[in-house]
Amino acid sequence: MPEDFLSSLNPPQQEAVVTLDGPLLVLAGAGTGKTRVITCRIAQMLRKGIAPEAIMGMTFTNKAAREMKERLASLVSPELASKVTLGTFHSICARILRREIQVLGYTSSFTIADDEDQMGLLRQAAAELGYSKEDVPHNAVASRISSYKNELIQPKRAKLIAESEFDIHAAQIYERYQQLLENQNSLDFDDLLFCVFRLWSEYPESLTRYQEQYQYLLVDEYQDTNHVQFRLIQMLAGGRANVCVVGDDDQSIYGWRGAVVENILDFPKVFKDTKLIRLEENYRSTNMILNAANHIISANKGRYSKELWSTRGEGEKLKIVRLDSAEEEADFVADTIQDIMERNAGTRYSDIAILYRSNYLSRQFEQSLRNAGIPYRLVGGQEFYQRKEVRDAAAYLKLLVNPRDDQSLLRILGVPPRGLGDKAFSILRNLQRAASLPLTELLADDAFLEKVSPAAASAARELSAQFKAFREELSEPGGLARKIEAYLDAVGYLHGLQRIYKDREESAKRQENVYEFISAIAQFERKASEPRTLLDFMESFALLDENDRTKDEETNADAVTLTTVHAAKGLEFPFVFVVGMEHNLFPHERALNEGSLEEERRLFYVAVTRAKDDLYLSHTSERIKHGKSNIQRPSQFLAELPK
Repeated sequence: MPEDFLSSLNPPQQEAVVTLDGPLLVLAGAGTGKTRVITCRIAQMLRKGIAPEAIMGMTFTNKAAREMKERLASLVSPELASKVTLGTFHSICARILRREIQVLGYTSSFTIADDEDQMGLLRQAAAELGYSKEDVPHNAVASRISSYKNELIQPKRAKLIAESEFDIHAAQIYERYQQLLENQNSLDFDDLLFCVFRLWSEYPESLTRYQEQYQYLLVDEYQDTNHVQFRLIQMLAGGRANVCVVGDDDQSIYGWRGAVVENILDFPKVFKDTKLIRLEENYRSTNMILNAANHIISANKGRYSKELWSTRGEGEKLKIVRLDSAEEEADFVADTIQDIMERNAGTRYSDIAILYRSNYLSRQFEQSLRNAGIPYRLVGGQEFYQRKEVRDAAAYLKLLVNPRDDQSLLRILGVPPRGLGDKAFSILRNLQRAASLPLTELLADDAFLEKVSPAAASAARELSAQFKAFREELSEPGGLARKIEAYLDAVGYLHGLQRIYKDREESAKRQENVYEFISAIAQFERKASEPRTLLDFMESFALLDENDRTKDEETNADAVTLTTVHAAKGLEFPFVFVVGMEHNLFPHERALNEGSLEEERRLFYVAVTRAKDDLYLSHTSERIKHGKSNIQRPSQFLAELPK
């Protein structure tokens, strides 16, 4: 183990690394070396003789977990690093449930429903209860169900506490939706955390086992935790409370999806005798940018005081630019980018980012960049793993690990066309209501085969036989990619794409994406230290986050990045344009109406601290919105900048 890693840290970082026992809150401002502190702290634990199996580190993204594993492996041996539990909340909870979920009525081969599966089940639940989309908007109900689970409210309780008409309907749909998930042996994303909470609450002996194993807990990005994550940490820490949380209350920007900034603000109240360490030396930005960030965020009342500083010097002044229209603003940005590229030798397009508060603002900038011949990548465009042909292939695989996954069968029944259309689907559903069996079992049942045409019956028998044959073959680890390619070929999917997409070029592109998916499986196998099963891959696939879902060549392209500020968190660029700095845009009008101004200010703080060297803030005096021209006034945040 390298002996010098402590000497490379500044004094507050060193203090955080060597403080191993008791509750510790590390307030890590933007760009202050948070990941380095966490990995060095784990290395220090191992140096002091703490068993790697006794350490758990929880992150919010797979990328952060991977980066920590790689850095830790460089500080200690890769073998030792591999024994430390490092992962996202969801991946760690999924691992726990694979071992113990049977007591909650599921099997260990449960599948994880994606957003599309969830909406399909929600629509089914609403329809069965007689609600139309007009009665209860599906997206709003999905959001409410997610809130119930994050607040640890089960369906019966949700029905008891519902008061408004919408909440009464949502609670009823929640109950039926959960029954449908359980019938399919599926969990949604929120269930992964909620079910571990249920497991530890209802079976305390399970909690005791994990408390005895994991003596030391570390949590990254603690300001982003929601209520259920807070409760899981509190339960696992127990009375011992060797728990270190690292985060920045000034970067808490996910309140709209359940994050509770009070978790970090109240940490010392919940965990008595907490030691608090501030990391304030910034290694990213110039002092001109940091002074602006400090000045902005000081207007917030509910926060820990911090003052970021840097040894990088004063740097360039901020450029605040007013344009007449959105078109002029976009052209200005494109012209300035060309100027940056000409004036700064060695600068790449990927050193530049355009940040905006709302996605719809990207269109005008895309147009201007295209006109100027400037390459760009749009964060939040269609992700590789969200493409229809990839999701269809994944649905075929889900059916091998979980035959009860009705949503996946319904997705692929007619893909490619095989004579099993709407009529067959309707017959299967009616039989299921009477027999309460998974659709995959009914597919080969005489009761179904006798009711459809001979061609449809033949196709159903063939599909059912392929499911059975490959389920057995793929139950053994090893050779995953080869077996899966053979399976997708045998069920007619690979070559059936030519029948789905008549245009030759389109079908070839879709087929190429499916082969890329198979390549991802091969890569998954190569990276594994031991043979992996299809279930292992499907869990990894289901737990991908937005940072994982684009192909490497798209992520690494030399192109200007266009992204919302939310999606830019954790990123940094030498040159940053924050555009649309106008009242009702940034801060967003919804935040102004709902009293969320402090979170909007934190979001602006995040935007400013993405910049390393040069920061441009632009606004327009007029903007077309919903087809109407509106007079715009500058964002109040611009007035909060230091004079």
